[in-house]
Amino acid sequence: MENSDDRSHFVAVTTISDSQAIRSVDFHPDGKLYAVGSNSKTFRICQYPQLSKLRQDQEHIYPPSVLCKRTKHHRGSIYCTCWSADGEIVATGSNDKTIKYMRFNKDTNQLVGHEVELNMHDGTVRDMCFLDNSSTKSRLLVSGGAGDCKIYVTDCVTGMPFQAFSGHTGHISSLYSWNNAMFVSGSQDQTIRFWDLRVNVAVNSFDNEYKGGALQNSPVTAVCVDPTGRLLVSGHADSACVLYDIRGNRIIQRFYPHDAEISYDNTIKLTDLQGDLANDLASVVVARHKDKAITIRWHPTEFSFISTSADKTATLWALPPS
Repeated sequence: MENSDDRSHFVAVTTISDSQAIRSVDFHPDGKLYAVGSNSKTFRICQYPQLSKLRQDQEHIYPPSVLCKRTKHHRGSIYCTCWSADGEIVATGSNDKTIKYMRFNKDTNQLVGHEVELNMHDGTVRDMCFLDNSSTKSRLLVSGGAGDCKIYVTDCVTGMPFQAFSGHTGHISSLYSWNNAMFVSGSQDQTIRFWDLRVNVAVNSFDNEYKGGALQNSPVTAVCVDPTGRLLVSGHADSACVLYDIRGNRIIQRFYPHDAEISYDNTIKLTDLQGDLANDLASVVVARHKDKAITIRWHPTEFSFISTSADKTATLWALPPS
């Protein structure tokens, strides 16, 4: 349901405009920066703005301060962007079938040293996530996409992929990690698979046969796990969102906040997940693009988010201070 009252709502704060669709964005872990990649092959690192003076009636939207910009960063479109948990490495994946990662100096806000290029994928790299262990200083990059449908794990210290997970039969659309060993993948083969670095096969999966066909033969376009590691949310090509109880190994409910494939109705909706998740869930439109929304990322600590779109923009949205 949509809100039509006068309560505080999200407003556009800054917008990047590009010559082509902007696909990827990710916040630096400290929330002071964010990285953006576009179909124009351009990679930017931008400064997160001060929101103390943000007003509900703000009319002007300004471009962000760009701290670092690389044109022709890849030979193709940049499909995904990801920071390591300590913010010292940023990685990008492309339809040129490569991954690039670079070190980032937080003191100078610049990329430093030589970039590392990985070439193990034989198709578009659609998504990535880091598995970081602060005690051992290890940084493992998990990546997947089109081609052979394998998920690769790369040691960013050595620059070598050392593990490959097989099981999906369709392009991998989304990856998400929530601790140092576990991650989940969603695929166009209409399955969701859970992986553990200590095991060479999927430790659990949801597919068309799961619980009477709850996925309803719909490709998985996005997966995300809440901070407790108990709740998985997946987005699907038929516009559905599905909630899973990970520990209970059960689907809680399937609901339809959008009128088209997730965010392809140009809107961004916020759904309240407090209370009994088996009840009807209220969703409200919080932002809108002129074309389909592609990627959305929450700020790590503040109630703000960035959305990228086929309308060639990446926009930061926030609630004004009360």
